[in-house]
Amino acid sequence: MDQNNLNFTLTDDQQAIRRMAREFAEAEIKPHVMEWDEGQIFPMEALQKMAQLGFLGIMVPAELGGAGLGALENSIIIEEIARVCPGVALSVAAHNGLCTGHILKFGSDELKAKYIPALARGEVLGAWGLTEPSAGSDAGGTQTVAVREGDHYVLNGSKNFITHGTYGKTAVIMAVTDRSQGAHGISAFVLDKSMPGFSASKKENKLGMRASETSSLLMDNVKVPVANLIGGEGEGFLQALQILDGGRVGIAALSVGCAQGAFEAAIKYSQERKQFGKAIAQQQATQFKLAQMAMKLDAARLLTYRAASLRDAGEPFGKEASMAKLYASESCVQICEEAIQIHGGYGYIKEFPVEKFWRDSKLLTIGEGTSEVQRMVIARHTIKEFSA
Repeated sequence: MDQNNLNFTLTDDQQAIRRMAREFAEAEIKPHVMEWDEGQIFPMEALQKMAQLGFLGIMVPAELGGAGLGALENSIIIEEIARVCPGVALSVAAHNGLCTGHILKFGSDELKAKYIPALARGEVLGAWGLTEPSAGSDAGGTQTVAVREGDHYVLNGSKNFITHGTYGKTAVIMAVTDRSQGAHGISAFVLDKSMPGFSASKKENKLGMRASETSSLLMDNVKVPVANLIGGEGEGFLQALQILDGGRVGIAALSVGCAQGAFEAAIKYSQERKQFGKAIAQQQATQFKLAQMAMKLDAARLLTYRAASLRDAGEPFGKEASMAKLYASESCVQICEEAIQIHGGYGYIKEFPVEKFWRDSKLLTIGEGTSEVQRMVIARHTIKEFSA
């Protein structure tokens, strides 16, 4: 892909996918947004309906039960779901990009055949376990261990902040197989809840993204067949870094959708609310806010689509993914905050959607690599490019 000739005009098929995702979100998600948020209700029924549309196997090849689409289409779908409910979109992004994506990219043919079709059809949800109580941005601090005993490994440890930790039946778990090798001694395994000793524990009570279930995972002498090792021993950490690159494009798309929802709400309110004899949309103070929001939203979408398009073209996209994730997530928080400001006191009231968009937005600067980590990644790539 020629980065000097970027053209993100969507094809007719991509436009149709956007319409389908938007119509579904408006009809099946929007009426329940506050109910799910207030009650921390995980919308399994809605996810199963999305599975019927191919939204839980977006980038999975058709022969494995998926929709066979690309990263750009994945971004479009996540964006449209997030425009209505970022929490539901987070489930779609995590299921597709992390667990399913990891097995699809690095798993053996046997693992793919065993696990991918059920994940793609939404018969089971996927979880992905890297983060631990003492290993967040520093994944090299992983304490979960896997010891080989004959034809299986025995896993012990815990993971936290896991999307679908409770509802997910299949999980990719990173564990240390050789402590002396540091991060290069971490391996990846496919586990499922049928394995004795593998269970969910504490469910988190969160500020935002409350419709997306987050909990801890425990492994107590879990016997995992050697065949469930993904790739070779010690390859898990490097695999995880590549999966996170793709996941960051998904989080960037989620950020764009969340910001879009807040922006549209702010536009609508500013045209209806009158102060000093005219709509606040006609007042310069509001117009300047809307102009800044529109610019940030457009730039975030362009960065996201560029990263997705590079991935679809099979070209390196790590730096671009981090740029998209960093800019889109931080812009999302700013746009949502300005949307509240435009609403004034009503922006602080749950009858209006902007307070929820704002609460949901903050996770996006933290999950799948904090803003600080993204700056480190971007700097590392940039310095390497100019040192070559």
